[in-house]
Amino acid sequence: MTPAPSDTSIPSLGPCLFHSPVHRIGGVEAPFKTDADRILYHSHLLENGRDFSTPSYEEAGPREMIYFDPNRTSVGIVTCGGLCPGLNDIIRGLVNRCHHQYGISRVYGFRYGYEGLVQRFGHTPLLLKPSSVEQGHHFGGTMLGSSRGKQDIGEMVDTLEDMKIDILFVIGGDGTLRGAAEITQEIEKRGLKKAVVGIPKTIDNDIRYLDKSFGFETAFDAAVQAVKCAYVEATGAVNGVGLVKLMGRDSGFIACYAALAGSNVDFVLIPEVPFELEGAGGLLEVLRHRLMRRGSAVIVVSEGAGQHLMHTSDATDASGNKRYGDIGQFLKDQINAFFKGRQTEVNLKYIDPSYIVRSVPANAQDNVYCSRLAQAAVHAAMSGKTGMLVGRWHGSFVHLPLELVIHGRRKVDPTQELWHSVLECTGQPAVMR
Repeated sequence: MTPAPSDTSIPSLGPCLFHSPVHRIGGVEAPFKTDADRILYHSHLLENGRDFSTPSYEEAGPREMIYFDPNRTSVGIVTCGGLCPGLNDIIRGLVNRCHHQYGISRVYGFRYGYEGLVQRFGHTPLLLKPSSVEQGHHFGGTMLGSSRGKQDIGEMVDTLEDMKIDILFVIGGDGTLRGAAEITQEIEKRGLKKAVVGIPKTIDNDIRYLDKSFGFETAFDAAVQAVKCAYVEATGAVNGVGLVKLMGRDSGFIACYAALAGSNVDFVLIPEVPFELEGAGGLLEVLRHRLMRRGSAVIVVSEGAGQHLMHTSDATDASGNKRYGDIGQFLKDQINAFFKGRQTEVNLKYIDPSYIVRSVPANAQDNVYCSRLAQAAVHAAMSGKTGMLVGRWHGSFVHLPLELVIHGRRKVDPTQELWHSVLECTGQPAVMR
């Protein structure tokens, strides 16, 4: 279980001396927040109802006084890491909020991730205006491009200085946010007054201390379609097996939610719950019994599940993540070999929709979520907040320190309700060993 945060304070660049131009929105006074507005970490009583002090987060929202003078402010936006539904929605939201609410006309998009902040790569930044992003939410991917891999922090801050960028919005996952924390540290070391605000992006929904990350709902919605196809394939053949590999390196949220939404999955395999193939209680024997009883089965597996079963190297990708073995292909081969050895017919169809899932446009729910995240990020940055990210906790939008979320991942807890709901839905054994 994720431990309660010990320090939720948000750094500030200094006193806010400018009146916010967001005083009236559509003729209505803006719902300004102060740093004293807090969202409690715990939403329930602990220790038999006794009153314990609990951590809390700053509530996101516009501040009446702001740090940056909008007429003199320049903004940068960068998207890093793998693709995710909603990236263009975030970019669009940031550009529109900067232009329409604060009157900031200099908003630059750095191309191809952190590479775009290193001048020797030659990726010319794009000047972004509302007219250039107005249709972006209809498309998947990112209009700025993306890349993986660590870049020189000093060179990136040099670019921010050369371009006189006051605010940098960083959109990415845990590796990207670690980079944002390092950029913040370098800015502080140089004594510069620049704000760095992160917007967490991960299909895996594994950012700690957040209800959810943007793009997750769209991703598992697309994953459900793949699961439905696997079910059709499985039930249309003798001893049919539909095997679907979904994204989830270290957290199995997409697999769990896709199984619950589809309600026609027999086995969910996730990184948090180890399983074995062989033996009376192993996956292969349990699958054989399931086919004997029902004639078909659907298996959903997260990409990071069952890695201990394969012989993998210590190689890493450009982001420093260990390269995982292909558990989907591995299970396909093992299942086919198992039934062949028993001279039993099996018809297995393997589906890997990973690139389809991450490349689709955001659905309506994620579109709204992205828009509100972008609003919260701009309000935070303009009030001088830095070294932080915006997110949602208990249904409210909050500010979180970068240092709080970059030292671990949110995971499915096998002892809690989500995993128990999966076990009830699938009927699979709690332990397959």
